[in-house]
Amino acid sequence: MTQANPTSPQLAVEPGFFRGRRIADLQQAMASGSLTAEDLVRHAGAAIERLNPQLNAFVHVDIAAALAVARERDAERASGKVRGPLHGIPIAIKDNVDTADMPTTMGAAHFLGHRPPADARCVALLREAGAIVVGKTLTHEFAYGPTGDRSVQGAARNPWRTSQMTGGSSAGSAAAVASGMVPVALGTDTGGSVRVPSALCGLVGFKPTHGRVSDAGVFPLAPTLEDPGVLAQCVEDAQVFMQALSGGAIAPAIAGVDAPRMGWVANVPFAIDDAAVTACVRAAAERFARGAVPAAPEVTQYARALQSALGAIQRAEAYEVHAERVESEPGKFDPEVLERLRASRPVQGWEYVRALKERTRLQAEFARLFQQVDVLALPAVAITAPALQQRTVAGPGSAGVRETLLGLTNPWNVLGLPAISLPAGWVNGMPVGLQLVAAAGADETLLALAASRWQAPPAD
Repeated sequence: MTQANPTSPQLAVEPGFFRGRRIADLQQAMASGSLTAEDLVRHAGAAIERLNPQLNAFVHVDIAAALAVARERDAERASGKVRGPLHGIPIAIKDNVDTADMPTTMGAAHFLGHRPPADARCVALLREAGAIVVGKTLTHEFAYGPTGDRSVQGAARNPWRTSQMTGGSSAGSAAAVASGMVPVALGTDTGGSVRVPSALCGLVGFKPTHGRVSDAGVFPLAPTLEDPGVLAQCVEDAQVFMQALSGGAIAPAIAGVDAPRMGWVANVPFAIDDAAVTACVRAAAERFARGAVPAAPEVTQYARALQSALGAIQRAEAYEVHAERVESEPGKFDPEVLERLRASRPVQGWEYVRALKERTRLQAEFARLFQQVDVLALPAVAITAPALQQRTVAGPGSAGVRETLLGLTNPWNVLGLPAISLPAGWVNGMPVGLQLVAAAGADETLLALAASRWQAPPAD
C-alpha cells in the first residue's frame, strides 16, 4: 500500500553545491564579492565529477572552457556590466539541442561525435543573457521516450533513489538539477519530456505555449508538438530562465493572480489513478488554491479525441524525421526506439491532415473553456518513478509505463498550452508533481501565479 510522506526524505546521493541555492541568492553572493562566476563553475565541476558516475546525468562536460567564460563574466561584472539574472550562472543543455562548442548526439549512435556548426537559438539566447554552459545532459534516444533509460550513453538515474528512472526525455537535465550539479537546465518537451522528469525528481518544470521559444537548432521529434523548456529548483529560477529564452521580453500585466479560478481534472480516462499520488497532489492543489478545487468534468470528454490527434501527429512527424535512418541504419537504434518508429510508419497522410484539423477544433474548445477557468490542475504523472527498465505498472488497472508517464502531460502538447509541474510532496519516499495548465499565451500569468502562491514541500 502506498503512503504519502508529510516531509521530504533524503536524497540517495550527497547533494552538490547548488542543491537548495536559488539563482537570486547566487547573484547576491556574486554582487557582494563572496562568490565569483569562476567559483560557481568550479563548484559545478566538482559536483559533476563526484555525482555523475552515480547518476549518469551528463554525457559531455567541458569545465575548462566554462572557466574561461566565467572569467569573462567576472571581468564584465567588475567593469559594471551585468547581463541579467543569469549572468555567471552555470547551466546544462539537453543533448538534443545544438551547441557549437560541444558534441550534440541526441543520445543516438547515429550522431556520436557530431558537432553542430552553430548554437541553437535558445542556447545563444542563454549565453547572451550571461549563462555559462558547463555540459550536455543525457536524453532518451532522439527524445522519443519518457523513461530516460534508452540512450547510447546508458540510463540516467533518479537522485532520490538510484534504482529508479528520472523520467524523460530530459532525463539528465532532471538528475543534474535535482542533485545540485547545476542550479537550472534546459530541456525539451514534446509530450511531457520536461514535466515528467521534473515531477519524478521533485523539480519545477515549465513548458511554454507552443512556438513561444524558438526551436531553431533543436533536433526535431514532432515539431508541431515540441518546445524548449526549463527544469529548475524553484519557480523564480524558471521565470528568469524563460525570460532569457523569450529574448528578454517584458511580461504583460498579470491578471487573475490574486483569485485564480481553478478546475481539477480527473486522471481517468487520461491515465490510471494511484490513490496515494492523486490524494497528495489534490491536497497540494487545494493548498495552492487556498480552498477547494472544483472538478472540471468537461475536460475528460475530450480525452479520446486528444489522444487520437496526438498519436497521429506525433507518429507521422517522428517517422518523417527518421524514415531514411530506419531503412538504412536500423541497427544503430535502440531496439525499443526502433520498434516505436516502425510502428509509426503506417500513419496515412489523410490521418495526419485530419488530426491537424481536429487539433484546431480542440484548441477552439479549450479556448472557450479557459474563459470559465484560469488554471486546470491535475497530477503531472499518475505514479512515482518506476524502476529502471520497468515497462508495466503493476496492480489493479495495470498499464504500460510509457503511456502512464505521458498520459496526463501530452494532452497539453496537442493543444500547445503552457504547463508547469510543481513539487507536490512524496509518496513512498519519492517525489510527485502538481501540474497546472493555462490558456495559450498565458505563460507569464501562469509563472507569476505559481511564484506568488507556491510553497514547496519541506526541503530535505
